[in-house]
Order: sequence, then C-alpha cells, then structure tokens
Amino acid sequence: MEASEKPQLPLDQGPDQGDGVVRALDGRLVIERLTVSDERAARVVRERAEAGQQPARTVSDAIEIGARVLDREDVGAEVDYVRAEFERASGEARSQLIEQSRGVVEEIQRQFERAFSAEGGSLGRAFGEFEDGLAEQIAAHFGADRSTAVQHQIKEQVSKLVEERLQSLIRHFASDDAANPFADAKRAISQAVAESTRRQEARVQAVAEALQRVETSVVQLTAETEAKRAITEAEDAGTRKGRSFEERVHAAIGRIAEARGDCAHHVGDERGQGGSKKGDTVVEIGAGDGKPLGRIVFEDKDDQLSRNRAWEELNAAMAERDADFAVLVVAGEENIPARREQLVEYEGNKMIVAVDSELPDELGLDLVYRYARLRVLTARDRSLEVDAAGVRDAAEAARSALKRAQGVRLALTNVDKSSAKAREGIEGIVADVEAELGRIEGLVAAAG
Repeated sequence: MEASEKPQLPLDQGPDQGDGVVRALDGRLVIERLTVSDERAARVVRERAEAGQQPARTVSDAIEIGARVLDREDVGAEVDYVRAEFERASGEARSQLIEQSRGVVEEIQRQFERAFSAEGGSLGRAFGEFEDGLAEQIAAHFGADRSTAVQHQIKEQVSKLVEERLQSLIRHFASDDAANPFADAKRAISQAVAESTRRQEARVQAVAEALQRVETSVVQLTAETEAKRAITEAEDAGTRKGRSFEERVHAAIGRIAEARGDCAHHVGDERGQGGSKKGDTVVEIGAGDGKPLGRIVFEDKDDQLSRNRAWEELNAAMAERDADFAVLVVAGEENIPARREQLVEYEGNKMIVAVDSELPDELGLDLVYRYARLRVLTARDRSLEVDAAGVRDAAEAARSALKRAQGVRLALTNVDKSSAKAREGIEGIVADVEAELGRIEGLVAAAG
C-alpha cells in the first residue's frame, strides 16, 4: 500500500509515554492513551453520555470546536496588524488631502472675491447695470397696487376656473344621467324618503284611528261603568234590591193592563195597609173606566224561593194589597219553587210564571194576566148572569192549554231536532188559549 503524499505529523511522544500519542493523518486525528485533565470537559462528556450521546462523539465535537477557536485567534491577530497598518496609512493620506484641499479652497475664495466684490467685481458691475431695469420690470408685473399684476391675473384666472369647475360638478352630480355616480344613490334615497314618509303617514293614521277607538271605548266603558254603578247603588239600597228585574216586569205588566183598560201601580217601595212592602205591582181591573172591579198583585223574584216561602210571600202580598189573585213572576225556569209548575193555578188564587230576566216574555205574562183577570171577575161578581157552564168549560180548556204549552216549552229545551215542530205546536196551543180566554171574556161581557 502506497504511503499518503500529504505531510504526516510525526509521532508525538511526551516526556512520559503515559501521556498518550496524537497523530494527524490527512484530515484525521488519531489519539491513543491521551488523558485530558479538565473538570469541565469531563462533566460535559458525562452529562451527554447520560443523555444518550456516545462519549467518543462528544470528545470529537469538543476537539473540532476548539480547533476552530484556536484558528480564529491566529486570524484575529493578523487582522489587528492589518488594521493598525491601514489606520496609519489612511492618517497620512488624510493629512495630505487636507493640505491640498485647503489650497484649493483658498484659490476658489480668491476667485469669488474678484467676481462678486462690491468694489469692482465683474458680476457686481453686471448686476448693477441691470438693477434699475429689473426693479422696474418687477414693479410692473408684480406690484400689489397694479390691477394688471401677475398675481392678480393668476388669482382672477384661478377663481374663474374654480367657479367653472364647481358649476360643472354641480350639473354633473345633479343630473339623472347614468354618468352621474350618485344617480342610483339619489333615486334610492328619494324612494327611501318617499316610502318612509308613506309609512310614517300610515302609522300616524293607524295611531289616530287606534286613539279614536280607545277614546270611544273609554267613553263606552265610562258610560257602562256609570250605569253599572247606578244599578249597583240602586240594588244595594235595601228595599230596592232586585229593582232592575222588578221594573222590567212592571213595564211589561203596565203595557198589558193599559190595553184592557186596567191600571197597573208599582208599589214595591210603598207600604200597604198592614205596614209592609209586600207585593211589587198591583193591577186594578177596570180602573181606567171607573171603579175597580178587583185587584191582582204580582210578586217579582230573581232568585229561587222554597215552596213554603213562595206561598208565604203570595199570601202576604194579597193581604197587604187587598188583592183577589196573586202571581209569582220568577227570572227563569230554574227559579220556580220546588215541586211547583208554572202556568198552573194553585188554591184558586195563585199562579207562577217564568220569564227572561232581561227581556220578560210578555206572552207568558199576558196569558197569566188574562187568566187571573177573568178569575177575579167571575169570583167577585156573583150576581152576573154568566153562562157558568161555558165559563167553567173555557177556564178548564185554558188551563189545559196552558199545561200543554208548558210541556211544549220543556220539549223545546230538551229536543233540538223537534224544535221546529214544537214551535208550531206551541203557537197553535197559544192560539187555543187566546181563543178560550176570548170566549170567556165574551161571556162575561154579554152578562154585563
């Protein structure tokens, strides 16, 4: 094997063979039995070995880094020498340049003094010759007191140009042409303003209408409140409790009585001959044409009474008002006393009829009124030569018709499918009742 042509480092043997051998072969170092006594180096190798790095690799890196540091120190010494030499040479060159520059500056200064000297410089003389003419030209073209001065002309031209540009811009942006960049924005704004105005007007109109409705409602509520308050006060006034229903019934009885020449008196607030206020309406039969032929008393109740209490009320009313017949008028069928029926004569001088609490049924009242009136007339005037058998038959037929009317009324409330037929039936029955009552009235009139 041929030996390498590169110089080789001879074997390095120290005074003691135990210090190790270092050989430089080409680009390599071969170290044998070398001991490095350095605490830091030993610690670094040990720590990196614990971290997993081979000790040989750590020593190799340390030698490479140290070699580079040593090499840079040698180069740095050479650079310091070169720098010192350069600074010395540049100092000499700077001194020479300063001396040469000083001479050039002094020469230039002498030349300027000759040219611009006020005592006889060439440029001074030249400027002196044109000084007067130049001042005149400046005064002519730039004098502030002359209207033709350049600055005035410039100002006039600039003002004119600005005005023209402004008018052009105004025309451009005011047009609806597509070239106007604000045309779409103008249209959009105009439409938005118009739509906003329309909506605002609509809202104002809606608010006005709402306020009008509220005002109307307030007026109505106020009127209703006042009416209810008046009714409540009236109903809470002791003896006038239930007066509203009582007044409505009395109005219906008054119309029926007036049609027959009788007189109806509202006596609910008046004390009778016994000192009580029993009885609400008293009808004087025939009082419109002369002396009364008899009396009927009506007791109105908008709540349910027991059978015994109802009879007590009717008997007391007849006694207090000196009446021959008593009628109990109740608000609705649900207020009929227990085990009693409406449109049925009891004890020869009592009858019950149910009416609507708000709109008293004048038909039912009319039937009861006419029946009670005839019973009073026939019972009062025993001397009348009346066809007793005919009256008796007619009365029985009327009572029978009234009972059938009651049955039909019950059928109307319970049988929806038969309502039309039931109404036809009750109309026929009512006609029969009126016919029988008319026959009785005819017999009584013939006897008189």
